[in-house]
Amino acid sequence: MELQQLRYAVALAEELNFTRAAARCHVVQSALSHQIKALEGELGVALFARTSRRVELTAAGAAFLPGARASIDAAERAASDAAAAVGRVTGTLTVGVIPTVSAIDVPAALRAFRTAHPEVRLAVRGGGSAQFEAAIAAGRLDVAFLGLPPGREPRGVAWRHLATDTLVAVLPREHGLAGRQELALRELADDTFADFPAGTPARAQSDLAFTAAGIPRDVAFEATEAVLTLDLVRHGLAVTLLPSRALPADPALVAVPLRDGPTRDEYLAWSTLNPSPAARAFLAALDRPAPPATPVTPVTPNVG
Repeated sequence: MELQQLRYAVALAEELNFTRAAARCHVVQSALSHQIKALEGELGVALFARTSRRVELTAAGAAFLPGARASIDAAERAASDAAAAVGRVTGTLTVGVIPTVSAIDVPAALRAFRTAHPEVRLAVRGGGSAQFEAAIAAGRLDVAFLGLPPGREPRGVAWRHLATDTLVAVLPREHGLAGRQELALRELADDTFADFPAGTPARAQSDLAFTAAGIPRDVAFEATEAVLTLDLVRHGLAVTLLPSRALPADPALVAVPLRDGPTRDEYLAWSTLNPSPAARAFLAALDRPAPPATPVTPVTPNVG
């Protein structure tokens, strides 16, 4: 059994299509198909059920998949550890990023890291804080940026507190309260809200603040991405609460501070067990001050 055969099997299990799996592995389809058959022959079981139009995992294939993934991960980690022993950082750095990171310029940090460690492959995943905690604990993510309500520290991971920010009310410019210098939560009680899905850490700080103030609110729109939430506000369908430092400059939106607004804590999280060399290098890079940014001439977007 060869490591490359395991990679082919995992790719086919995830794509369930020979053409896409072959393209992902950068081989011709016939070569991938031949190696899958050779692997099944060595194992003495069929990993995939095939027809001319469909590919599915068999029960044996489903049982084989976790061990195959673990073997690939272990081989890649062994290569990374060997390289790190002589001062090279290799492998893959997989980073989870919530939609509203404001404590760190993540793209700038990734660019600086790639410049310093060009042999590391970078992969970025979007999602929510609780999802990222579970992924780090399961070994599917190396590091992640989290946003959590007050008193809710990261769970099952090592972490570093980055910043605390206060949420502000984000209103469409034509909203009747858009001209105010400050608002109280109670003044928004009759508005329709857009927010993150119920039960998520990104939603929790707002729910807790309204509950503590004894104010009901109508969350008619739920979205996992801040971009969609802001579009709903921009079109006058809702208002929302977002971290003050995470808001883009937009003439159609107005951010108004809240006297009793909720706060949010941002964290950087990583594995408590054995961070990869790439993860350790990324953590070390974030400890160093960033170089000054190169001035960029502003470009006026064409909105016509």
